[in-house]
Amino acid sequence: MTTQAEHFQLLWREYEREHDHAPASAREVVDWAVANKGLELPRVDPRDVLAAQMSRALREEYATDDKGRRFRVNHAVRITKNGVQTTFWGILGFAAHSHMERAFTQRREQVISDLVQLQVDVEVYNEKATDQPDIQLVLDFGDDVAERRAG
Repeated sequence: MTTQAEHFQLLWREYEREHDHAPASAREVVDWAVANKGLELPRVDPRDVLAAQMSRALREEYATDDKGRRFRVNHAVRITKNGVQTTFWGILGFAAHSHMERAFTQRREQVISDLVQLQVDVEVYNEKATDQPDIQLVLDFGDDVAERRAG
């Protein structure tokens, strides 16, 4: 039995083979799979749709402090209980210190995980693309952060 993710990956592989490995949007592949492979459009709970839109809106809210620094207002903490993941949002300046510490730690862990995967992806690409110059990836962000904060 395949998971939903594995099923989608198989559909993607079939689509990209049929389309000469050209890049495509997920929407294009879904439209193709619905029309040609019997993929059924899901029935959705409208509350789930609104909750996802609410989370997106909270994630996108920024403010500027008295020193002119733009900061994210709302911060999420993901908690899993009995196999169900729930996200709790807190407002910077009002949420408990423990909430903010956990939110910042979780975001930092996401960044590290993304960078580790990016490094592996670049290494594998460089090994496979032997007819191309290696892509160099710099993971020291000190200068980048300083430059953006100054700009």
